[in-house]
Amino acid sequence: MDWAQPVGQVLLSPPHLTGGEMAALEGALASGWVAPAGPVPTAFEAALSVATGFGQVLATASGTAALHLGYRCLGVSPGDEVWTSALTFIATVAPAVQMGATPRFLDVEPGSWTLDPDLLERELARAGRAGRLPRAVVPVDLFGQPCDLDAIVALCDRWGVPVMCDSAGALGATHRGGRHAGRGARLAAFSFNGNKIVTAGGGGALASDEPKLVAQARSLAQAAREPGAHYQHETTGHAYGMSSLLAAVGLAQLGALPARVAARRAVFARYRAALGGLPGLLLMPEAPWGRSSRWLSAVLLDPADGAPERDALRRHLAAAGIESRPVWKPLHLQPVFRDAPRAGGAVAASLFERGLCLPSGSGMAPPEQDRVIAAMRALWPPAAA
Repeated sequence: MDWAQPVGQVLLSPPHLTGGEMAALEGALASGWVAPAGPVPTAFEAALSVATGFGQVLATASGTAALHLGYRCLGVSPGDEVWTSALTFIATVAPAVQMGATPRFLDVEPGSWTLDPDLLERELARAGRAGRLPRAVVPVDLFGQPCDLDAIVALCDRWGVPVMCDSAGALGATHRGGRHAGRGARLAAFSFNGNKIVTAGGGGALASDEPKLVAQARSLAQAAREPGAHYQHETTGHAYGMSSLLAAVGLAQLGALPARVAARRAVFARYRAALGGLPGLLLMPEAPWGRSSRWLSAVLLDPADGAPERDALRRHLAAAGIESRPVWKPLHLQPVFRDAPRAGGAVAASLFERGLCLPSGSGMAPPEQDRVIAAMRALWPPAAA
């Protein structure tokens, strides 16, 4: 059976292999370690700790599993509120909702596309006066762009509200002081899905500088089994450990992280040089407090200033064999959350209506990117292009 990716297509963010993955898999299989146990996941966790600076790391079956464990460690219970950015993937908040919590969606700021600290400050003051503070605030590092985590944590600390950062797409990104994305929150979650900068074909990680939190998460990820020869349980847990096979692939990939970030940033820089002057087109800004991994390169289109409509451009690129994707549809606009409370949302809605993610793979050759650029410029008048 031929499982090769479509020939001739330029994909949004395909896996970029180092060449060492097969040997790593063969080594794991030869060792007899396949399950979520043994030396390979442990080695992957240690390498992640070095790469991110977090003191403690737990490798998990997925990024969503990491978030679920984080919510449990923070004590989220039925009836609690959990606050997050309106502009994110549903996995950011889905585990908390499934635990019985109510999500509240806060708008983003236009300069970073991440959670607006000024809005958060007002909402915390309102909730504090009402005696209805959230159980947790979960900002998002969008498309590799670090949120203003220091400001968010400082605000939440005033009210005793813990912060868990959804850094799923921000491996390799940094924020103030050169700290890795997510550092400063009590917990941070990462993803190694097939479209991420470093992929294991799946999997995730939960990271913290608090050993007790990660120890609790590790116990929950192992079905909450108590120490002993027999199976003893004081609570229920999950089968959330990362398999040795996924960990082997991730470990083979992780050494390439700095080069992958540099390659993605170079992709963005080429888009900026070739497209930045087109009327009605703006590229996603980089926040002054951080260095984005540029996991995805995104643009905004304003037809009133001469740009094509977002969906017209997307269909045009698809006809040319080029994959693109609208930015996340804000969660407060999703039918499943139609009744969820929110604060603002106009900025996130505008970004969704006008925003498009372009092919951003670290393995994309310059001729492939030139093809994307030429296809885009073809929709602008010749004088503009």
